[in-house]
Amino acid sequence: MKKALFVILIFCSFSLWAQEEKYQVACVAFYNLENLFDTIDQPDVRDEEFTPTGEKKYTSKVYHEKLANLSDVIAQLGTEVTPEGPVILGVAEIENRTVLEDLINQPKLKSKNYGIVHYDSPDKRGVDVALLYQKRHFQVLHSKKYKLTLPLDPTHPTRDQLVVTGLLDGDTITFIVNHWPSRRGGEKRSRPNRNAAAELSRHIIDSLLSRNANAKVILMGDLNDDPTSPSMIKYLKAKGNPKKLKPGELYNPMYEFYQKGIGTLAWRDAWNLFDQMVLTPALLNENNGGYYFKAAKVFNKPFLTQKEGRFQGYPWRTYVGPNYMGGYSDHFPVYLFLIKKI
Repeated sequence: MKKALFVILIFCSFSLWAQEEKYQVACVAFYNLENLFDTIDQPDVRDEEFTPTGEKKYTSKVYHEKLANLSDVIAQLGTEVTPEGPVILGVAEIENRTVLEDLINQPKLKSKNYGIVHYDSPDKRGVDVALLYQKRHFQVLHSKKYKLTLPLDPTHPTRDQLVVTGLLDGDTITFIVNHWPSRRGGEKRSRPNRNAAAELSRHIIDSLLSRNANAKVILMGDLNDDPTSPSMIKYLKAKGNPKKLKPGELYNPMYEFYQKGIGTLAWRDAWNLFDQMVLTPALLNENNGGYYFKAAKVFNKPFLTQKEGRFQGYPWRTYVGPNYMGGYSDHFPVYLFLIKKI
């Protein structure tokens, strides 16, 4: 269908709630692509292991297999409701714009006509975040990157936070794409860095809300923290019950999944839900005249999991150490549906 003006009956698919009202649906997704590097050694970043002669023997064959695998996953996101797939896709762990161009030109994605918003970050490994968008649905109005200073090591460069505002089928929405600092050194010891990342995200959101109290904002990313972590609850002020939000609080639809034991990555036989999507209250208002939130999902299909061995049941990743596993990513993607009456 042209322009993905997808009309659904409100009682179908994910059990919607009225009587044959017609809605337009938009899928918004996030995916950590697990080190999507090209095979070329860049002198200014630490990417040597992702080269044909590096530790991982990262050849052109491996690179193109990874692109095909990732595009297969992305093409399926949200298609149980809308065959258009994700009209907005935030990504993390990508090396540069070139790998994004190679990704969106894969056979399963090329017809989607994705555009790219990307800035090189100062991260020493060269891993960035980016936003992909279907040009027939989203018009970029403004984009900016925000620098994060790590309190535990202010001189250590880390990933920027990407902010993109645009028109999604005519509705103004801002997307914030994140990859917060890791838990290297231990969760507790590294916690101040993620709290600082949450404070920066909160500052960005507060700035948007100060200009428009009804601003529609979706924060997404690999936050390296769970929905119940201090960074989420205390600093970002993201809560899991949309009916009990206090003034200034945000809604985290991933909280419910975490409470049920559902995660997006596994570590030492325990699940974490680091990949999250957080909304401002305006996206919970069904009478706002535009898009509003309806449902969230974790894309954890069986084909994305390791079938045997030490990591059986984990996300089927590309590498374990220097060993090529031939999988997809060490994270499951997450996505949500926005709908509006037409």
